[in-house]
Parts: sequence; C-alpha cells; structure tokens
Amino acid sequence: MNRHWCRLTLALLFGLPLTFNASAESAAQAAREWGLIGSWALDCSVPPGQGQGTLLVYEVKPDGHLVHKRDFGDAKDENKVLSAMVSDNGMLHLRVSFSKLKVTREFGVMKQPDGTIRAMYNRNAKEEYTIKDGNFTANGNPSPAQHKCK
Repeated sequence: MNRHWCRLTLALLFGLPLTFNASAESAAQAAREWGLIGSWALDCSVPPGQGQGTLLVYEVKPDGHLVHKRDFGDAKDENKVLSAMVSDNGMLHLRVSFSKLKVTREFGVMKQPDGTIRAMYNRNAKEEYTIKDGNFTANGNPSPAQHKCK
C-alpha cells in the first residue's frame, strides 16, 4: 500500500509541471492562432494616457506563457493569462490574473468584419459582469472596437 502512495505522489509531483506548461502553451497557441498577439487600442495614433486611451498588448514570453499588458500612459501592468480557448462561434475566451488587483477576470472577444475586436463579456470570479452581450452593464452602451496597432 505504501508503495502505491509513493508512486502516486511521484506521478503527481512530476506530472504537474508538465500540465502547467502544456496549458501555458495551449493558451499562447490559441491566442496566436486566433490572431490576438500584438498591440490593440481604440485609436492606435493616440498615445496612451489619462483620458486618451489604453494600449493593450498580448505577448508570448520566452517561457511560453501568454501575458496581457496594459499601458495607461502613467501606469502599466503585466498580467498572466491563465487560459485561452476559442469556442465554436469564434469567440476567444480569456482568463487573466490581475496580480496587483488580486483578482481574476474572464472575458470574451470577437473579431468584427472590419478586423477589429470587441469585448462581448467581462466578469469576475463571482460572475459579476461589467460587459455582457457586448454591452456595458452600467449604461447599456456597446463595448468599443479595438484596432490592431502596427
């Protein structure tokens, strides 16, 4: 019986790092294949800054992990993408850990016919939405289109 537990423990210890690395690679692969990698903004000609906009960057790090960077002009952060997958309808679903805020958020983006992307939903772990069905829950306005910057 002891030998069985020892084998199970070793399998778990050595198997977990492979699982985490595989999920990191699959998130990066899903984002890459979907076309998310790069910089996105409401208006790429406007530098990030208070009241001017935010630059969102999705990047694959040398270790294979996908990160979500935000540049607000006066503040920047980098957050780990925990998962990324594409559903049958073409929506890219992302789960991001915002470490400084100590919160994990899930959001889905859809490609638009003109090549832009829009957030279709954005929610916290309690499933409290800030964007639902492509609209802000606070005022009902549609989420804006993000353009890929060169």
